[in-house]
Amino acid sequence: MASTASEIIAFLVSISGWVLVSSTLPTDYWKVSTIDGTVITTATYWANLWKTCVTDSTGVSNCKDFPSMLALDGYIQACRGLMIAAVSLGFFGSIFALVGMKCTKVGGSDKAKAKIACLAGIVFILSGLCSMTGCSLYANKITTEFFDPLFVEQK
Repeated sequence: MASTASEIIAFLVSISGWVLVSSTLPTDYWKVSTIDGTVITTATYWANLWKTCVTDSTGVSNCKDFPSMLALDGYIQACRGLMIAAVSLGFFGSIFALVGMKCTKVGGSDKAKAKIACLAGIVFILSGLCSMTGCSLYANKITTEFFDPLFVEQK
């Protein structure tokens, strides 16, 4: 009974992690920068993996999708690929985990279910590594550009 409860708790935790990773992919505010005037903020710039946007002090937003996959910086392409891989692996890991749990009727014998559950764990670990690498790569690039005194674009 205790192992079934721990399996269900682990499954719910892994599913919630997959949902959180999936929700970070379309989030707008991966990078935020403001251009300050003397009295009010004149513009706010933000970007994510898919587009860049600018909002002025009146609240009007202007967004532009990235025009071409080939024109993107390498780190954005790598982050896109890693985050999409993380979401895909998490989906397949959740399917494998559901089949490999002892409380489900599909999957065959206990030995086969144990192998499927082990595979699910490996797939979830790979998903987490892809997500962690993608977010860290993006954050490292932003931090490096911010502290670089020779970087002339907007910080």
